[in-house]
Amino acid sequence: MIMRILGEGQYEIDDKHLGHLNELDSDLQSAADAGDETAFATALSALLDAVRTLGARLPDETITPSDLVLPDADTGLARVRALLSDEGLIPG
Repeated sequence: MIMRILGEGQYEIDDKHLGHLNELDSDLQSAADAGDETAFATALSALLDAVRTLGARLPDETITPSDLVLPDADTGLARVRALLSDEGLIPG
């Protein structure tokens, strides 16, 4: 799966990591639902850090469609709430 972090780049993520990423996404969803800015910032940072750590960064000159687009670390709670579906940012 190819995930893009806005303003940063794309990462190729092995499917074996999706369960862990979905757990982090659930934490993000819970913090957003509660309107807890501190927990939200922590959860978004943890999710993005996991994508960076678990994924292989694609070269900037590689152009491939992203399966999933994640907000950057500076995206606020209200904006992410607008992006969240019933399944969070990461379906599954």
